[in-house]
Amino acid sequence: MKEVARIGLVGAGWWACQFHIPHLLENKSVELVAISRLGKEELKDIQSKFKIEHGSENHSEIYKHNLDGVVVASPHVEHAEHSRVALENGCHVMVEKPMTTNLNDAKQIVKLAETTSKSVMTPYGLNYTHYMEQAADWFKARKAGEIKHVVLHMSSALMDLFGGEPMLETENHLYRPPPSTWADPQRAGGYGWGQLSHALAALFFVSDLEPKSVRAMCSNSTTGVDYYDAMLIDFDGGAKAVVSGAAGLPKGKPPQLDLRIYGTEGMFLLDVEFGRERMVLNCLNGTDLTHQIDKGGGYGAYSTKEAINRFVEICRGASARNSGNEIVGLKTVQVLSAMYKSFESGNPENC
Repeated sequence: MKEVARIGLVGAGWWACQFHIPHLLENKSVELVAISRLGKEELKDIQSKFKIEHGSENHSEIYKHNLDGVVVASPHVEHAEHSRVALENGCHVMVEKPMTTNLNDAKQIVKLAETTSKSVMTPYGLNYTHYMEQAADWFKARKAGEIKHVVLHMSSALMDLFGGEPMLETENHLYRPPPSTWADPQRAGGYGWGQLSHALAALFFVSDLEPKSVRAMCSNSTTGVDYYDAMLIDFDGGAKAVVSGAAGLPKGKPPQLDLRIYGTEGMFLLDVEFGRERMVLNCLNGTDLTHQIDKGGGYGAYSTKEAINRFVEICRGASARNSGNEIVGLKTVQVLSAMYKSFESGNPENC
């Protein structure tokens, strides 16, 4: 096992500068070797602020520095290319959500991960919480039996972000999220790619469901991206899901995630909204499984740092649980791609 992992980063913008780079620099088992982004002055400023020796506007150039892993935090539509190049250069990859915005690209990433024997991780913050990992263990042990029905809802206070306006919470950040990533329908903007990807990734981490088709509708922001999403998912084996997402929470209100899974042996409930956090599996035999979530420990346990630290361990050659691997990423992209197609066609679309 390596003492120190040599890490590069592609896409040194808002999220990377606010979270990924500081977390990497805090980890004593990391050498942040090189970064890449467009904009010579911005690149120079970031290198100076964080004391990073190597930087380039050409992401391919960072691989001459003998990297073990790469963090991809570029705009959504660039994730596939940047992840592919990293894998082809023999690096483990941590790619921001969504893993890709195109189903064929997602399949290619899965294949490359297999052929290169490298790990692909997407840092869905909820998946790396103690409660979501416990839920995954329950379902792996088939505590609820065969899944028959799912109800999944997520909502966030992000009408400004998906409406093309400056996101209020980022006022004091080094950079702010650009409308070209979040509010442009031609560049995978919208609540589905930007937020509902978290909820779907949670479902596909917890369960082994295989999506088959999607029928969906939405309501859009003034920029033409989805604010509100509603869909029905049909899975192999006959299970169904009702899924919704909403950007319309008022500012200052805590994010919501509600997941209910009905199986042949019981019903699972997870609610992470502040003040009523709970996770329970009510079994048909009369027993209950309960996992304690402290007040504030629902979304409050969402960690951008935990995924980074596990990625570092993987790059060092150690064992670490990857709660957002390429299969979770692929299934999430399958559903979202079909959802956006269904918005346009008005018909069910295959995953």
